[in-house]
Amino acid sequence: MSMGDTRYLLEQWGWWWRHSSGVPRYVSPAYSLIRDHTGSTIPTGCINDDLAMAVDSVIARLCLRDRQMGNCIWLYYGVKLGTRRIAKIMGVGETKALQLVKAGEAWIDGALDPVAA
Repeated sequence: MSMGDTRYLLEQWGWWWRHSSGVPRYVSPAYSLIRDHTGSTIPTGCINDDLAMAVDSVIARLCLRDRQMGNCIWLYYGVKLGTRRIAKIMGVGETKALQLVKAGEAWIDGALDPVAA
């Protein structure tokens, strides 16, 4: 798997996560009918639930291993914040935030390699 593939997969995971695909929780029947029968403007991501859950699991492992790096990945891909905003939230410089995102992508690429094979 190349880094471009990993970035794409993280991007798709972010859309999936924001759309709440696969997340079990109570939804009113009326809301379900409305949601399922009207078009949504929120992209859902081109990722199946199994792969999205695998990516989610790897990101959770990264957060346990290196909280700062995991938070940067979550903010960048999950919440869709830029590195300037992440730097402000994390209390680091913008260059450091970008380095943490890139290092997190590399860590996730290595962790996902067995999953993708």
